Amino acid sequence: MFGRFLEISLNTDDIAASVQFYERLGFTQLTANDTWSHPYGVLSDGRLCIGLHQRRDPSPLLSFVRPDLAQHLPALRAAGFEPLATHLGDSDFHELRLRDPAGQELALLEARTFSPQRRAQSASLCGWFSGYSMPSADFDSVRAFWERAGFVALDMPDEPLLQLALTSDTLTLSLHRPRLLEEPLLVFTDPHMPERVAALAARDIHGSARLPRGMDRRANALIESPEGAQLLLLQGDG
Repeated sequence: MFGRFLEISLNTDDIAASVQFYERLGFTQLTANDTWSHPYGVLSDGRLCIGLHQRRDPSPLLSFVRPDLAQHLPALRAAGFEPLATHLGDSDFHELRLRDPAGQELALLEARTFSPQRRAQSASLCGWFSGYSMPSADFDSVRAFWERAGFVALDMPDEPLLQLALTSDTLTLSLHRPRLLEEPLLVFTDPHMPERVAALAARDIHGSARLPRGMDRRANALIESPEGAQLLLLQGDG
């Protein structure tokens, strides 16, 4: 329904500082095109693409590519998705915005805004990108929204932090309770995360003291990027 996942779009006041931070984590720059008039860069670990936008906009934003977007609008509305805003004029780069019941905004774009990767990359120093987790106090309404979009919901009874997974072929979302962490999370996993946490500390990249209570700080970490994104590093399988 929403198309293919493109990037997690993050706003930054200093794009150079943000690029440097993600490169230190092992991300690689991709070639962006001239779609946007504001400064824009993209970095990837081979699985996740992070779009850095020097602009004022909701952030983080989940961006998808949906060709023939204007023609797809009636089907979106018929499925119960009413856009917050649309840019579908003849001279526009076609885009529309939606918001899920938890307040997470997403953008549907007519086309890609950067060149695809030509070859696979290994995981970054953060480990395997497992998905994007959103804080929500009402799992049922969020679940219904994303299921209408074609995502498949899976309960996670053995996971103390991430309570519900919503999967598609290009992106996995999860939900967590706001009392644990109020912000959205970029979640990475690895069975050998203690070694990764130690390696990051050796590069002077340290975890936040806001890691949820009860989580071993030697085996897990919460890292904040210069633009305020929260990266949660968890010990475990992807």
